[in-house]
Amino acid sequence: MATELFRKGDHLCVVFNDLVRGDDGVQANQFLIMHGGRSALIDPGGALLYTPLSLAMTRYVQPRNLDWILASHQDPDIIGSVDRWLMYTSARVVCSRLWGRFIPHSVPHYQKDTGADRYLLLPDEGAEIPIGNMALQAIPAHFLHSVGNFQFYDPISRILFSGDLGASMIDAPYAPITDFTQHVPAMAAFHRRYMASNRACRWWARRARKLDIDMIVPQHGLPIAGHDNVQRFIDWVEGLVCGVDLLPLEEPVFA
Repeated sequence: MATELFRKGDHLCVVFNDLVRGDDGVQANQFLIMHGGRSALIDPGGALLYTPLSLAMTRYVQPRNLDWILASHQDPDIIGSVDRWLMYTSARVVCSRLWGRFIPHSVPHYQKDTGADRYLLLPDEGAEIPIGNMALQAIPAHFLHSVGNFQFYDPISRILFSGDLGASMIDAPYAPITDFTQHVPAMAAFHRRYMASNRACRWWARRARKLDIDMIVPQHGLPIAGHDNVQRFIDWVEGLVCGVDLLPLEEPVFA
């Protein structure tokens, strides 16, 4: 089932949140952005999701007409199906320059038309991805949790597609959260383990506060909407103790 996050004029943002069924894999959201007849698919997932996603998106765009595949980072639940998207569409793949030589490992060597011209490799400072007469912004979010990690900001809908940052482990209908305090336990364990350090969190928070954000939409779980909830989330990330911060100062000695 597709949920429209934003629609105004010829601009549309859609989430597909229920394509992972049963115990086949971790719940994951996929996102389609359309503007002026152009389109971008964010974090399309692995082979498990290629067929259901390509069918679900035909309500909005035929896969062969897709312009961009945006990958926040290199994980299989993000871009593991890259070989199929390269084969059945003419879309270019956007990812960090750090992963430009790794993601092609998912593509068979005999598959044609999969060379460097099919990739837009992002520098560490980010870039703009044109969609018609507007552009999505690739926002650096390195080490949260990948060493080359990007989020994608849509300046029209004012949605930040945040990848794994903001992910929640929760079984609930897909809708923006209403109580941030009650939502924190659904995020806390994941973030403590998967985010690299508080320094990386603070670095991201300073950048996020410069954006005009109406909604933060992670790749797992529920969106965070409204000025108060968005600001509380940024504050929470800024103070998060996680990753290497939690390693013991003294390594245990084994006989």
